[in-house]
Amino acid sequence: MASASHAQPRRRRRKRRSATWVLGRALLYATVILLAVVFAAPVLWGFVGSLRPSSAGVGGSLIPHPAHWHNYVRAWHYPTAFFPHYLKNAVFVTSLATIPTVLTSAMAGFGFARHRARGRNLLFLLMIGTTFVPFAVTFLMSYFVFLQIHIVNTYWPWFLWGLSANAGLIFLFRQFYMNFPQELDDAAAIDGCGRLRTFVQVYLPNSASILAVATIVMTVGWWGDYIWAALLLNNEQTTLAPIIARGYYEPPDGNFLSLPETLAGSMLYTILPLILFFMMQKKLARGIVTTGLKG
Repeated sequence: MASASHAQPRRRRRKRRSATWVLGRALLYATVILLAVVFAAPVLWGFVGSLRPSSAGVGGSLIPHPAHWHNYVRAWHYPTAFFPHYLKNAVFVTSLATIPTVLTSAMAGFGFARHRARGRNLLFLLMIGTTFVPFAVTFLMSYFVFLQIHIVNTYWPWFLWGLSANAGLIFLFRQFYMNFPQELDDAAAIDGCGRLRTFVQVYLPNSASILAVATIVMTVGWWGDYIWAALLLNNEQTTLAPIIARGYYEPPDGNFLSLPETLAGSMLYTILPLILFFMMQKKLARGIVTTGLKG
């Protein structure tokens, strides 16, 4: 009897807690859905607009009928903006800047996290301070340097940016590597590993989540870059961003902007980052969670 009387109030408390939990989850999901709609609305508008006839522009019914799927075929083979050529350039430039940046940032983060040296913290603060320098301050100086060393209209600037690492990624890698136990370093030292070999054979293979985060961040950043591609590369070498921003104009006079085909090209332009995101979304979420566990 006593046990039954104690169990009944507990069951009632669970029901009250359950109602609060359901209400909280409902509010959370409603907020997430609302934010998803807000962020997805421009993409949905672009997709719907890409299916309109060329003469319609942005007007017409909300859902085009019939849907002009051939706009995507024309955007891919457009004579004044041949998509495969500029897609190849975009993939090359993005890879050229992303891969070295991720590796050098990982090495720098490993050094700040695991190597004890005088002035390490001061150097780390100075490195973090570079993130507060406005882009407009470094933009003209960088362009002037590239002109002086004659690497404009080449891909060398992207490779040099890759070798110079990224301050934000260095911070993420440092936070991630600080969570590794000291026993790993001690075991590697007993086996005769130096610092570089310890990083390559011990730390790097266990960094899949943070490497995914860094790769996605840099890929999306360089994939969507417009300013440097438009400024430093000629029309044959440039990437998709300046071509899509320029728009698809009908030949031969080039006076008529085909907005649906331009939107179709923009939709094709977003496919690769979306594929990369969905392939790495689990590692991305895990890496974001684990980078801030220890300061």
